[in-house]
Amino acid sequence: MVETLVQHEEIVRQQKGADLAVADVSHAFALHGALLPVLDRISFKVEPGEFVALLGPSGCGKSTLLRLIAGLDQPSSGLIESQGKRIAAPHPSRVVVFQDPTLYPWRTVWKNVALGLEAQGRLRAERNRVDEALRLVGLSGFAKAFPHQLSGGMAQRVALARALVNDPDILILDEPLGKLDSLTRISMQGEIVRLWLQAGFTTLLVTHDVEEALLMATRVIVFSDRPARIKADRRIDEPYPRHRDDPALVALRRDILGLLGLESSW
Repeated sequence: MVETLVQHEEIVRQQKGADLAVADVSHAFALHGALLPVLDRISFKVEPGEFVALLGPSGCGKSTLLRLIAGLDQPSSGLIESQGKRIAAPHPSRVVVFQDPTLYPWRTVWKNVALGLEAQGRLRAERNRVDEALRLVGLSGFAKAFPHQLSGGMAQRVALARALVNDPDILILDEPLGKLDSLTRISMQGEIVRLWLQAGFTTLLVTHDVEEALLMATRVIVFSDRPARIKADRRIDEPYPRHRDDPALVALRRDILGLLGLESSW
């Protein structure tokens, strides 16, 4: 159950994230001299402060869509906007956390978290933001540690702190818990929800885990096989903390597994 570190009664839900509009987006890659379609006319909107999970078969294009939203690539056609402006390049207001924490092994935890502010020339004036980010993820006591001294879950917390130090409007999570053991994964699910509840940023999560999506998100968008099309868009109104045996979530899980062709596996 996602109640670890989540006490919804004690946290006032903030809503300061940015909106997002994906309009008729298609994308293809050049492969062996031919075009490989990955996304097929994807359209949806995200309100400020929503937590949206993207579910679909492996390789269907979910991570590609996140890269387009982050501004790391441009779509072959269609438009992606935030706050009424076209997303044409990366920006500190949109931060990506990948499956691999990608920490620099020669830098301490503190210095890894400080990378964004350092690159923007803001570190000297805003050093306290690094300490605050480490406090938020529960790693204040590990500021001087090096990545090789951390567990997998701790390393991913550092990656989260590195994202949060920029005070993002949109947090983009590309299977950030995929390499963690099951117990650490449950703990990190609760940690991410707690941070989202507290900070209020808009969150997009790519995951292959239907339960994870239902426990964490306010909304789940289900994609087809590649080239990805939207098969369903389900809103989840259950309060936090959520429990895996909640009948409403069990019914949603069966529904979504059916959409993915796995109705006999629920």
